[in-house]
Amino acid sequence: MTLRLSTVILPYRRWHEGGRTTWQRAEQLGFHGAFTYDHLSWRSFRDGPWFGAVPTLTAAAAVTDRLRLGTLVTSPNFRHPVTLAKELISLDDISGGRITLGIGAGGTGYDATALGQDPWTPRERADRFGEFVPLLDRLLTEDAVSYEGDFYSAHEARNIPGCVQRPRLPFAVAATGPRGLRLAARYGQAWVTTGDPKLYENGTPEQSVQAIRRQAEKLAAACAEIGRDASAMDKILLTGFTPDRGRPLQSLDAFVDFAGRHQELGFTEIVIHWPIPDSDFAAEDKVFEQIAMEAPAQLG
Repeated sequence: MTLRLSTVILPYRRWHEGGRTTWQRAEQLGFHGAFTYDHLSWRSFRDGPWFGAVPTLTAAAAVTDRLRLGTLVTSPNFRHPVTLAKELISLDDISGGRITLGIGAGGTGYDATALGQDPWTPRERADRFGEFVPLLDRLLTEDAVSYEGDFYSAHEARNIPGCVQRPRLPFAVAATGPRGLRLAARYGQAWVTTGDPKLYENGTPEQSVQAIRRQAEKLAAACAEIGRDASAMDKILLTGFTPDRGRPLQSLDAFVDFAGRHQELGFTEIVIHWPIPDSDFAAEDKVFEQIAMEAPAQLG
């Protein structure tokens, strides 16, 4: 199976001071897709510029023609399914049907408290996610939706004319736990993982590959429970969070070796971060562009 290569562009640059040209360059380099994070702020970037995901993707849609666009990932931390659905339908229309929604349960970062609430526990996040995804699925596929749940409500919410992509834009569900994997199996057109976070500090690349293999096996089991063939589902690895860290972007050969090991696990798409100087995502621009232009052919 051909391995697709995509990038994630963090929304920290003003649109007219490098933001626009970065998204256009991603298309010129031949990336399959370009994603951005959907946060209010994030880690070391908290006290610097950071722009909203949906307006950024809208602008990117207007200056590109082929590139798939999306979030990696959106979460319930500050999103409501009713308002999110309206934005996604609009974005899918503006892009001509090029949007993929990466969606996850969220975490304990700044997004978790920015609206004044206490951070949710892992169980609370899973409970909300379990309601958020099915409701969003309905909102994106039905003209009118009414719903009363434990966490979310919709009263005759209208979403006409719906998505350009039918029956709706694809979900790429980020999950590693049993409840999230069941949601991915039922509602996801793709599954997303960043690996096992427990291995980031002291694990080895070999341990990471084995952990991701186990995650993929659990996804396959969740798919089998509902009679779905997991091999037909796209599998996306968002890089930068495994023990390999930035090493795969040090050379073309290093990346091809890294990507090939994950391609063997059934991954169909690898996502690499656009280089950001003086950050965890620092990389040589020339090497990054060489990987973008040459690695897919070597991995095909």
